[in-house]
Amino acid sequence: MKDLSVKNIQPTKGYVLVEPAKAEAKTASGIILPENDSEKPQHGVVLAVGETACGDCCGADSCCGDEKDSCCGGGCGDCGCDDDKDNCCEAPVKVGDKVIYKKWGGNDFKIGDTEYQFLKFEDILAVIK
Repeated sequence: MKDLSVKNIQPTKGYVLVEPAKAEAKTASGIILPENDSEKPQHGVVLAVGETACGDCCGADSCCGDEKDSCCGGGCGDCGCDDDKDNCCEAPVKVGDKVIYKKWGGNDFKIGDTEYQFLKFEDILAVIK
């Protein structure tokens, strides 16, 4: 995967790709922290956004009755459910938004020296304006 670039990564339904902010190298009082001791930041910039997720894919309790798997696999509305819009989870962010996300949310992914995170829509707590 030598040619892998963030520009050609498209998150799947219900996920966003975020580049976390750089960890602080020193504390407010001026103590320099070693790289492995610094706490991971809980904010970053959205680089890519997946499509709308449906039902259980984004934490809803139900999705299209017995067809839950086909709905979540096929995306919002593909299962033929009449009330699927109530169970759909649209992306709460767009590319370029600065966001705050759950401390233990997401999955780390590294390209070169840069670490990225794939987050579920529900793991995003706020958009920084």
